[in-house]
Amino acid sequence: MANAIARTIDMIDSAPRFTAMDVAELNARFADSDARAMLSTLLHDGPIGRAAIVSSFGAESAVLLHLVASIDPSVPVLFLETGKHFAETLAYRDLLAARLGLSDVRSLTPDADAVARRDESGLRWSYDPDGCCEIRKVKPLAAALVGFDATITGRKGFQSATRTNLHRVEIDTSDAAGRLKINPLASWSKADLDAYVVAHDLPPHPLVDAGYLSIGCAPCTSKVLPGEDARAGRWRGWEKVECGIHLPEQPGEEPSF
Repeated sequence: MANAIARTIDMIDSAPRFTAMDVAELNARFADSDARAMLSTLLHDGPIGRAAIVSSFGAESAVLLHLVASIDPSVPVLFLETGKHFAETLAYRDLLAARLGLSDVRSLTPDADAVARRDESGLRWSYDPDGCCEIRKVKPLAAALVGFDATITGRKGFQSATRTNLHRVEIDTSDAAGRLKINPLASWSKADLDAYVVAHDLPPHPLVDAGYLSIGCAPCTSKVLPGEDARAGRWRGWEKVECGIHLPEQPGEEPSF
C-alpha cells in the first residue's frame, strides 16, 4: 500500500491508486473495529488519501454524516442535486448540515447543455431511467471526484439482495484509476441504525414516517410496502436497482442517448 499512501493529488502516476491486495489488507485491518474507530483511523492517519462522503441526504443518511462529522466536519460531502428531489430532501440536507456542523457540503448539478440536449422535456426518467441517472448523477459525480482517492458511502448490506455481500472496503469499479469505496456501515442492521439515531437524537427524514424507506428523486421513489426490502420503492416497475454511481462503467462505452 506504500505507493498509494505516498501518492499526492498532483502527482502524475499511471499506476492504480489501490489494488485488490490493498483492499484485502484494509478489510483485514479493520475486521474487528467499529465504524467510528475505522473512520477515525482512515481520516486521520491517511491510508486512503483524500476522501469525500457521497450522501443522498436520504432516509438513513444522518448516521454516516454524524459519524464523520464527529471526527472531522470539514470532510467534503457530495450531494447530487439532480433537480428532481423532493423539497423535503433539500430541506433535510440544509437541516443536517447545520445541525452537524458540516462545513463543506457540495451540491453537484448536471451539465446544463447535457440536460438541454438529452432531457429537454425533463421526462427522461419516465422512459429511460438509466439515461436520466447518467445525466443527472453518474456524470456529475465522476467529474467531482477527480482528485479524490476514496469515497465514503452509507450503503448497508441489509438494504437489498444486491448489497447482501457488501464489504467495508472495496475498489470503486466505476473508476479505472483504482479509487477506493469505503462502506463503514456495511454490516449494520436496521436496529443498529435506529439505536444510533435515538442515542444521538438525530432528526429523521420527514418522508420516512410516510412510508418512504429509501429516498431518491421524487419521480422514481415510491412508498415501501410491508414485507418489501428497504429499496423496493426505487424505480418501481423497472428492472433497475441502482442509480449507476455504484455500478461499473464499461471502458470506452458511451451512453446510448
